[in-house]
Amino acid sequence: MSEYKGIKGFQVQTRTEDPAPFAQAIADNPYAGAWSSGGNLNTARSELGGAGIQTAALAFGGLVYPPFVANTEQYDGSSWTEVNDLNTARTQLAGVGLYTAALAVSGYTPGPNTNVNNVESWDGTSWTEIAEVNTTRRNLAGSGTTPAALVFGGYSTTLIGNTESWNGSSWTEVNDLNTARSDLASATSGTTTASLAFGGGTNPKAQNESWNGSSWTEVNDLNTGRQNLGGAGVQTSALAFAGETVAITESWDGSSWTEVADLATARYDLNVGGGGVSNSVALAFGGNAPPGKQSATEEWTFSGIQPTDPAAAYADSIIGDFYYNSSEGKFKNVISGVGTGSWASGGNLNTARGQGGGTGASLTASILAGGKGPPGGPSTNVEQYNGSSWSEITEINSLRSGTPGGAGPYTAALIFGGEGGPGDSPTQATQNEYYNGSSWTELNDLNTGRSYIGSSGAVYTAALAFGGNPGAKNETETWNGSSWTEVNNLNTGRGALGGFGTNTSALAFGGNAPSRVANAETWDGTSWTEVNDLNTARNYIVGSGADSTSGIAFGGSEPPYTAKTEEWNGSSWTEVSDLATLRGSSGRSGTTQSALAMGGDSPSPVGGPRNAATEEWVQSEAIIKTVTSS
Repeated sequence: MSEYKGIKGFQVQTRTEDPAPFAQAIADNPYAGAWSSGGNLNTARSELGGAGIQTAALAFGGLVYPPFVANTEQYDGSSWTEVNDLNTARTQLAGVGLYTAALAVSGYTPGPNTNVNNVESWDGTSWTEIAEVNTTRRNLAGSGTTPAALVFGGYSTTLIGNTESWNGSSWTEVNDLNTARSDLASATSGTTTASLAFGGGTNPKAQNESWNGSSWTEVNDLNTGRQNLGGAGVQTSALAFAGETVAITESWDGSSWTEVADLATARYDLNVGGGGVSNSVALAFGGNAPPGKQSATEEWTFSGIQPTDPAAAYADSIIGDFYYNSSEGKFKNVISGVGTGSWASGGNLNTARGQGGGTGASLTASILAGGKGPPGGPSTNVEQYNGSSWSEITEINSLRSGTPGGAGPYTAALIFGGEGGPGDSPTQATQNEYYNGSSWTELNDLNTGRSYIGSSGAVYTAALAFGGNPGAKNETETWNGSSWTEVNNLNTGRGALGGFGTNTSALAFGGNAPSRVANAETWDGTSWTEVNDLNTARNYIVGSGADSTSGIAFGGSEPPYTAKTEEWNGSSWTEVSDLATLRGSSGRSGTTQSALAMGGDSPSPVGGPRNAATEEWVQSEAIIKTVTSS
């Protein structure tokens, strides 16, 4: 029998599994973090020093009410073992380095209860006193290793910003923090040329500063200001946790903080230093929490696929690809078309609401701005989704509901129109705001104020606004990054419509004109063209899609509220899997393959007429057909 290669001229490739597009892989395994229990300290205490990493850490000093202690313990990833004590019992000290080579710096001693400038070096077996820091202090922070460390901040006779650098033999004073403070945290695995200082005993307590080897620069603040907190990581990838009896954990990506999963035990005055080399792994131990000193240890781990990971590691479904799946013993062929999609439950919004403005590139990175909660008029609330949970972030400047338009990714987004002003009968809004990943800035307004608006735009510098209420508007405006310009109108004026795409390739569908319609129109950058209608006429509908050739439309009111989802393939609509929750005027983001439905107005029995439920839509990019079995 002839081989396939002899007939066709090439070898059939063999795969152990079917190809999975990157978007599908992320949806199956989203990036998320969680705390889990570790082994308890032998001596429960607070205000202690720490060094090392999650699987090899050191705990030393601290307060066991009433005495100060010199106790030192080593962690092997599961349990703590007592080893040789510090020479000087103390509390409120900083720790830097590894569990085999660490520094215990300054602090507060018993007896006369005074600040000290003592420094001790740990060699894996015992502590040795070495050169003292120049500034006596307590409640300081640090980062680095034994031959190259940095300590900063603290309290002397007042709050200080002093920074000192260690070269393995002596301490040198370098430039101070911009904000003097004590009880702060740091990127503990930072270096003498790249570190991070955040939180602390200042007002506000959210300040965050980045060190470049010569000076400190203020960067984006923590979402929750606090002191007596823990920290881990490096300058571009850090974790802030606990403080002032809270369990809140925030992750730093080099530009902004995002709230992630909480500690199991809310606490403060826990380990200062040690515990992690990035925001992916960290260790929290000791501290204060009712009813007293803590021995609990918690281990932080991020798992899953980051949206920033290289897509090259994942096999795309290439149309026409023919291969042998050795795990299944089948020949397979990738054919054109779109595979089956479905909705799955995601994390609930912190605030149930409808009529918010949503935007974002995928189900792992989206925001929802404004909206109405139960009860009340427009709000300024903004929440960000990381693929598993929502975190409250900086609020928009203007009260907004009435489903404002949205464009761009969640780190560079635009929210425009909607309903503004206080009360239950607000006015149509013209406001246009830009989000840079940390704060909102008001930009030039829409020419026509409107609510329940259709919108599209992949980037914040190129957006489209069309239709809207009141009066079934047909006006279309395009945004170029600095101003809105009126262009050709919709063929059918309407409000409460859906839309998706870019500012040169968009789709408008459904809405009130003034009664419910199923009309769909495509935009080519110049004019609108009527195309095939939705299968079901409805208003208060939304949708997700990358351009006018592919997308999904979901929810809305027929009436009553509906869960129907329809897929657009560039020429016609097909009913596909329904949402689990009936809803209209929900937030939306994403594409045909990866989308989010966020909140909405619904007949939910919990929380009144507003919804907190999030649903995630996942659809493969191609159909894999079994050709024959072996």
